[in-house]
Amino acid sequence: MFTGIVKGPGRIESLSRLPGLATFDILLPEGAEKDLEIGASVAVDGVCLTVTGTIGRCARFDVMQETLARTTLGELAVGSTVNIERAARDGAEIGGHPLSGHIDVVAEVVDVQQPENNRVLTFAVPAPWIRYVFAKGFIGLNGASLTVASVDKQQSTFTVWLIPETLRMTTFGSKERGAHINMEIERATQVTVDTIRDFLEERLGPLLPQLESLVEKLGGAAPR
Repeated sequence: MFTGIVKGPGRIESLSRLPGLATFDILLPEGAEKDLEIGASVAVDGVCLTVTGTIGRCARFDVMQETLARTTLGELAVGSTVNIERAARDGAEIGGHPLSGHIDVVAEVVDVQQPENNRVLTFAVPAPWIRYVFAKGFIGLNGASLTVASVDKQQSTFTVWLIPETLRMTTFGSKERGAHINMEIERATQVTVDTIRDFLEERLGPLLPQLESLVEKLGGAAPR
């Protein structure tokens, strides 16, 4: 398990590709290598990977094709920077929210604003996933636990505000429009939404899509 509190940025030092497999050597942020052993779990841009080798501050990871295809790791190149978090330890403070390191969907940055001392990113996700995103709720983005500032259900977009400390400790300061971001939804939210939706489908059956359409036309949030 991870907490979404990123240790710092890591850098891809070398990358080799074989059929169905990629191997990354990543220079970890200072201190993240302490007591790191082969077989340990590390979140790389939010993706839970297994350490297969270590040399100093560098850790090696093998990534299978399925992971490369379903996350942004397939886009990485030598020199790319990534968010790094070690697995949570028993008894450690959870400053963010629990994350599994299993990515649900890839979001896209569609707008970037920079008010004084902040950076505001707007993300677009495929329509079925926006039902799990709520204002003031948690979301995992490239392994960072962030609070959702606002949501536009109709446009399937949501916005987060980033303070200077978050920008210092993560790679979000370099993300521009068109950037792809790994997204992990908050599991308790998903369970609640799906349970309610299953209940409504069971009770309303074919009427549910009509009700959703009506609510959206009235400007509200459909019961998704």
